[in-house]
Amino acid sequence: MLYQIFSLLLEVATGVLAGACLLRLYMQYQRIPMSSRSGNPLGRFVFALTDWLVLPLRRVVPAAGRWDLASLVAAYGLELVQFLLLWLLAGASGGLFAVPILAAFGLVRLVISGLTGLVIVYAVLSWVPTQSVISDVIGRLCAPPLMPIRRVLPLVGGIDLSPLVLLLLLQIASIVLGHLQGWALLAV
Repeated sequence: MLYQIFSLLLEVATGVLAGACLLRLYMQYQRIPMSSRSGNPLGRFVFALTDWLVLPLRRVVPAAGRWDLASLVAAYGLELVQFLLLWLLAGASGGLFAVPILAAFGLVRLVISGLTGLVIVYAVLSWVPTQSVISDVIGRLCAPPLMPIRRVLPLVGGIDLSPLVLLLLLQIASIVLGHLQGWALLAV
């Protein structure tokens, strides 16, 4: 029971911090203003959660074009620490080689979960016309993955079904990821 409670708390803390690192990476790639002067509350939140980890890593990990690799390394490092702690808490049973693999799959799972959450919030906000900074930011974050679907799927009765299709594709990706993780762990 204590292992499950600790695992849950660790997963939530890691999910929030690593998710913020990934959101920082994606927002910088999309060139969404994140400074306090921009009025973007999500950017301020992401900076507050991740500066302590990402800024020191930038001294060692350079950016690759528009990709802030320090944010990616920070997110992977957080996932790695999470699975290492769980492995140690479980009695260090099983191979240590599984920990980096689990961390990589955890990072991809976090991307899928984060994008799923963004699309759900985007869909809900699209039902109510708002002129807020946060709805604009979420719209800009969701636009790139929705664009290819919108090219193929026309509006149905004036309703955009692309978020629903994207959510379905993300669920399929999550199922495939689970099977790939199982195969990868069997190979180790």
